[in-house]
Amino acid sequence: MFRFAHPDLLYLLVVIPLLVVFFVVVRTRKKKAIAEFGNPELLATLMPLQSYKREAAKFVMVLIALFFVILGVAGPQFGSKLQQVKREGVELIIALDVSNSMMAEDIKPSRLAAAKQAISRMTDKLTDDKVGLIVFAGDAYVQLPITTDYSSAKLFLSGISTDIAPIQGTAIGAAIDLASKSFTPETEASKAIIVITDGENHQDDAVAAAKAAREKGIYVHTIGMGLPQGAPIPEKGNPGQFMKDGQGNVVISKLDETTLREIAKAGEGIFVRASNTNVGLNTLLDEINEMDKTLLEEQVFSDYAEKYQYFLLLALLFVLVDFMILERKNKNLLKVNIFGTEEKNVND
Repeated sequence: MFRFAHPDLLYLLVVIPLLVVFFVVVRTRKKKAIAEFGNPELLATLMPLQSYKREAAKFVMVLIALFFVILGVAGPQFGSKLQQVKREGVELIIALDVSNSMMAEDIKPSRLAAAKQAISRMTDKLTDDKVGLIVFAGDAYVQLPITTDYSSAKLFLSGISTDIAPIQGTAIGAAIDLASKSFTPETEASKAIIVITDGENHQDDAVAAAKAAREKGIYVHTIGMGLPQGAPIPEKGNPGQFMKDGQGNVVISKLDETTLREIAKAGEGIFVRASNTNVGLNTLLDEINEMDKTLLEEQVFSDYAEKYQYFLLLALLFVLVDFMILERKNKNLLKVNIFGTEEKNVND
């Protein structure tokens, strides 16, 4: 089979007939200009090195070279080839807390912003692993099904904010349960869940959920976002103002490290406490990279073999031929009379 990768570029071929018209017009005007001085046959004796045939030949070489250049840049592709693509890695789902407490700024620029930045950097380091994204507050939602499309993962990640959760709270257990159901069905790939949260005001049995996940062969890791001393929660739409309780006191959100350690222990994972210099995803990524890699996908597909280089080589060949053809006759060769014929004062 044959096709062009960029067929739109073939419209450039219209330049060739335009150049032919231009060449003919210029050459005609040139002959008329010479004829104004006298008889062309007599004037030819005054211009013994002039050669119209050589000019035409050089022009034809340039046109042919241009023709092959245009074909080359259009991307000619011949036949097809079969290629197998194998992916060996693990399946990883990140459960990200988007409750209001994640807006606290004890982790700069905020707990949520720092977590998003760390996830984005971690995604850049993934190769053949699958990644999925779940957000949770009072309930859990799948933000991105598990995939190897890391560009989509970063795109979905950029749109995450506390506004996407209609119900406030910290349903860590619901997030772990949903993540456990979101892996690729009937796969033997190693699986891990990373829960990123401050752990505050959790409203379900997250430890039991982590144990249930581990029974399914899924490891559960936790990252604690926040510092032990805690921080106030900024009030939306009111810069410099903080959320207050029913008594008018500023609410201080603190990291519940104890709960997150228990969750990680139940899921046979590890707990990492974030700081202003390190969120902890790199530590977990090292742990995940030590997990057994499994064949996740094996794809066989057809593709076309690129052949543009042959067309460009042909174009280069005709350019070289054009370079070798002189515009004028060689005066030294004119003295050579191989066949002993009489010299003629006509253009070749």
